[in-house]
Amino acid sequence: MELGIDSFAAIMSDASAAQPSPADRIANLIEEIETADRCGLDVFGIGEHHRPEFLDSAPAVILAAAAARTKSIRLTSAVTVLSAADPVRVFQEFATLDLISKGRAEIVVGRGSFGEAYPLFGLRFEDYDALFAEKLGLLLEIRAKEEVHWSGKFRPGLSGQGIYPRPYQEELPIWLGVGGTRQSFARAGLLGLPLMVAIIGGEFRRFRPLVDLYREAWRRAGHPPEHQRVGVHALGFVAETSAEARDTFFPGWSHMFTEIGRERGWPPVTRAQFDAQCGPGGAFLIGDPDTVARKLREASDDLGGVSRFTFQMSSAATEHQAMLKSIELLGTAVAPLVRESIKARP
Repeated sequence: MELGIDSFAAIMSDASAAQPSPADRIANLIEEIETADRCGLDVFGIGEHHRPEFLDSAPAVILAAAAARTKSIRLTSAVTVLSAADPVRVFQEFATLDLISKGRAEIVVGRGSFGEAYPLFGLRFEDYDALFAEKLGLLLEIRAKEEVHWSGKFRPGLSGQGIYPRPYQEELPIWLGVGGTRQSFARAGLLGLPLMVAIIGGEFRRFRPLVDLYREAWRRAGHPPEHQRVGVHALGFVAETSAEARDTFFPGWSHMFTEIGRERGWPPVTRAQFDAQCGPGGAFLIGDPDTVARKLREASDDLGGVSRFTFQMSSAATEHQAMLKSIELLGTAVAPLVRESIKARP
């Protein structure tokens, strides 16, 4: 099981914390990626948003800066909003990242959870799924062929132009990021793409039927079973004690989801809701190393086996030193516990 971190480069803060400048927040983020690499974590992802509270509108640029200062960690988007992007440029950016990192780049593509990117780039939000389907097809075509012949509805066609540079890896990994729609899970299986499931609330086990749908679509399409991979993106944070982890993460989580809730008509979130999600069965991977390791094992069992978990820590806009400590504990305390338990299983 691979473990890693996803960041949205959040710059929100609660009333008790001083908000860093954008330049300082980016510098802190690069240090977080360096720390994750040094502590032996497997992957670090940068999201894509076009909102004032996040600094991740150009994830490939951040990842390229990190590539020059890391050695082993894989570097990915989390997610690239492909519906609102040009697949040619996405491929070029991540192929370049792959060259800089000498084969450590990946892409997680999705439709995004916010709609700002669509009008920003002259697109209709109502077309978001048709845009995604068409552009995903083109991205996969570009990955497979150096010179591409293609035509579609939303982008000018290609008549044999070469797409450069080509990546360092023989095949640039492309994951499909999904939320909760059956169509998205089935699409990933039919296309033979690794699946990254965003689970930011509720219970892990409730996603099992959708993950099984992905596996069945994969089987029916005849893809090699050994290539199938399921990843989970979840809210998580590690501290020396579970009480410390909860108290550190809650203020930023509360601020973020209350603000989002105002836009979407949700009531303000509560500490009771948060604590329930941190408890047994809840989807938050928040606590001391033993607690988090146990929840990872249980979540993997609930979903029939998970290849990768990524922790979304930065929504808390937590004080930088607490973030670094949490990353260190994830890599040096949680990861060994999880790996030892996997080895011990028959």
